Amino acid sequence: MHPFTTTGLVVRTYDLGEADRIVTLLTREHGLVRAVARAVRRTRSRMGASLEPFAVVEVQIAPGRGRSGLGTIRQASSRESLARPLVADYPSYTSGCVVLETAERLAGEEGAPTPRLFVLAVGALRSLSQQRRPPGLVADAFLLRSMSASGWEPVLDCCVRCGAVGPHRAFHVASGGTVCVHCRPQGCAMLSPGVAEHLAALLAGRWEDVALSSPAVVRQASGIAAAHLQWHLERDLRSLPLVDRDGAHPAPHGTTHVTDHREESRARTAQIS
Repeated sequence: MHPFTTTGLVVRTYDLGEADRIVTLLTREHGLVRAVARAVRRTRSRMGASLEPFAVVEVQIAPGRGRSGLGTIRQASSRESLARPLVADYPSYTSGCVVLETAERLAGEEGAPTPRLFVLAVGALRSLSQQRRPPGLVADAFLLRSMSASGWEPVLDCCVRCGAVGPHRAFHVASGGTVCVHCRPQGCAMLSPGVAEHLAALLAGRWEDVALSSPAVVRQASGIAAAHLQWHLERDLRSLPLVDRDGAHPAPHGTTHVTDHREESRARTAQIS
């Protein structure tokens, strides 16, 4: 294959040898692309600053030999760097890590075009960097919309098994959505009032409706979205337990939240069991 030029989002990097780096890019036309950037860790490298996570870059890549061969990045120029505002704010940074990890997992095989996933990932990172919305809600919205783009959108308005029109108050992760009382299997999560509506509002981008949800509804909806994604991925996301969920709504006056992220993660898992 001949060298090609594409725009990509840097989702991961690995050090290689003394001065090289393996870069994983999410692109529109080529999906996931892994390539080696030679000598970028040296102080004189012109490409090193561009090839960092959260950066949108234009790269020229010489493909490797064979299906599993790594390509080589010949040129790289920054199109948009989102790292600085994200790193400066911990909730935004952890939510941004969720976006990158989820995008990499959902992209599937290398070389498969992922135009919608690319647009969703870059849009979510821009929103986080500009602090337009609470970071935890942006992460939840990205999880739901990226699953929709991958064909795993949760069914929220009817029973996923028989089609009975909802709303229904039980969610079965393995089935992929809400279930009615007649089809309800063991292991369902019982949804609090407003959770299904909150998830649907995140999917549709109705932020005015999202803003009306209580902290309890937001927390349970976050657990449902995370469980649904990780069921289909068949693996946990390492970055999810670090996301600041309490930042979505201010705490009532006179109260203090002291949260252990591991306990919070176990509590969310218990809601689904």
